[in-house]
Order: sequence, then C-alpha cells, then structure tokens
Amino acid sequence: MIKQTYFQSTARRWTGLLVAISISACNTSTENANPPQPAKSPAAQTKTAGEVFLPMDSPKKAYIKIAPLQRSRYPLLQPLAGKVTYSESLTSQIRTSVSGRVFGKPIALGTPVQAGSVLLELDSPDVADAEADFAKAQADVMLANSAFKRQQELYAGKAVARKELEQTQDELSRVSSELRRAKDRMKNLHIEAGQSDGHFALRSSVKGIVVERNVTPGTEVRPDSDTPLFVISDLTHLTVLMEVFEVNISKIKLGQKLAITVPAYPETQFPATVSYISQVLDENTRTIQVRCELPNPDGRLLPGMYASITVESSPDDQAIMIPLTAIFTEGNSDYVFISLDENHYQQRPVKLGLRLKDKAVILQGLQAGERLVTEGALMLRVEEELETDASKP
Repeated sequence: MIKQTYFQSTARRWTGLLVAISISACNTSTENANPPQPAKSPAAQTKTAGEVFLPMDSPKKAYIKIAPLQRSRYPLLQPLAGKVTYSESLTSQIRTSVSGRVFGKPIALGTPVQAGSVLLELDSPDVADAEADFAKAQADVMLANSAFKRQQELYAGKAVARKELEQTQDELSRVSSELRRAKDRMKNLHIEAGQSDGHFALRSSVKGIVVERNVTPGTEVRPDSDTPLFVISDLTHLTVLMEVFEVNISKIKLGQKLAITVPAYPETQFPATVSYISQVLDENTRTIQVRCELPNPDGRLLPGMYASITVESSPDDQAIMIPLTAIFTEGNSDYVFISLDENHYQQRPVKLGLRLKDKAVILQGLQAGERLVTEGALMLRVEEELETDASKP
C-alpha cells in the first residue's frame, strides 16, 4: 500500500513537470513567430512618393551635384553646318588691264596692303602705245591751237577769209577730241599721265591681305586671263555660308544673331549676323543659302574652316535648359530630381522641347531659382525605391 502511494506521487510530479515544459516551449515558439517591429524613423514616417532623404553623413552625397536653374536664350534648331569664307564686299580679284611681261618681284603672299599699293610691274607694249598716242595728241593740240590763234589775228586784220579761220577751228576741235580719247584710254588702263617708260604698275583696289597670287617674275600676262593675278581680302571681316532646309526657313530672319563654333576653338563662340537669305530654293536639296557676317578682329578664324552654327531665340524669348545627365526616363515620361534642402530631394516630371547633344530645353515642370540635381539622379532614383520598400508594412 505504501509502495503504491509512493509511485502515484512520483508520477504526478513528472506529469506536472512535462506540462510546464510544454507550456514554456509554446510561449517561446509564439514569440519567435512574431518578433517585435523596430520603430520607423521620422523621415520614413513623413516621406511622400517621389521624395528621398539622405543622412547627413551619407557617402552617396559625394556623387550628387546641384546647380541653380535660370532662364536664358535657347536654340531653335539643331546646330547647322556651315563654312567660313571671304567677305565678298571686302574681297577683290586683281587682274591686269594691259598685256605685258612681269619684271621685278611681285608682292608676296600674306602681305598687308592698302588701296593703291603696287602689287607688280609690267613692261607693256600696250602702255607704250597709249603713252605715244597721248603725247602725239598733246602735240597736235598745241599745234592746232597756235594755228587757230594765228588765223584769228589774220582774220581780225582781214588778211584771211572766214572760211580759213573755220577750218583751223575745226582742226583744233578734232585734235582736242583725240587728246581726250588718249586721256580716257590712259585712265582706263590706269596709266599715269605724263609717264613715258612703257611700264605699268598693277595696284590693289582694296585694303586687306594678299591671300592668293598666281604670277611669278617673267610671266607674260594678258587682260583676258580667266585666273586673277592676285586676290586681296580684308580678313578682319568674314562670311559664313550655310544651307537651311525649307521646313526651318521661318526660323531665320535678317539681322538675327547667331553663335558660331569651329573645330579649332571648340570652347569659343563667335557672334555672327544674318545678312542675306536667298530667295531661291534648291529643288534637289530642298535648302536655301544663308550668308552671315562674321567679325574676325583677332584673325583667329580662317576662310575654309568648317563651322557649327547655333540659331538662338530672341533676347526676350527665354527658357530653362538643363544637362542630359540630370534626366532619366521611365516609360514614356522624363524625370529629374530637385534639391529641397541639403538632405531632401524630390522627383519631378518634366516636358522636354528640343534635345541637343548634351542639353535639353524644358517646356514644363521646372522654375527658375530651383536647385537641380545635375549628376546623381539615377542613384537617387534607386535610393527612392529602397526607402519605399523599407516603409512598406
């Protein structure tokens, strides 16, 4: 009886211990299945869609660049191709007006000249003939004038008839006409009156620089040659030629200011002004030719250079332009990030206008004075997705 009571008491103690262990295991399992949630940061709790918060000490801030937005003139077209050439109004092709042989040394290429400067000298039979005709005409006029005065005196003394006086008067008129003709010929040949050496000095008609020379000492030259002996041009004023497609004609106006760049100085913009717009359309290329005046006071630009021409809006028509590095695209929309403060950024949809090689014109979405994230926008977009995922329950 005593043994039975002992065994019953021991069994009840083991049963109680097993029940306690089971209850403790159940409680531990429930706690592991539902761990306590950490408290959300204030930034995550107040964050709205499209916003990004970075900690003050975040290393990602080193990859973000920010620039203030401002309005400015903007390009109306993609850059146009053009070519720098001589200014027609300040360039002269010099030809000789007489035949002859070059003696001495013609002026060298690259030499600055003034209007009237001697370029070369010729030994010319044409000049010798013109000088002889002029001298003969002068002598004939002197002789005829003396004869006329003598006949006037005789006629006044009634020693000769009026008919003889009129004959000498007619002769004086005739030789005077020959003298005028000889003078005009000398003038047309650019020969100085009174010279008698048969030499001809070819002179420049404009101020500028000798940019082309097609003659050497001893060369026989003629006035009917197709090739000019010299080309003189004022290189401080050049011209830019460009072809504009007919769909863009309305964006080009006389007097419009353009910006020119050349491969030799890619970081420099040279100002130019539209001076001529052709009234004829090339039916093969569907373009018109446009000429622009291009000042070149320092002589850096050279005829023959290729040019890239930017057609800008008028000074009172301005817009915001941003670098393409600030833009990212999702679906059919374009976005940028605006810096609201040192650690707070906001995604903003934008509408783009003309897109260039490295910039784009903004039509809608941004205002002057806002601070644009010019570099690091994609990194902020990834950070936005991470913050959004972390804020989800």
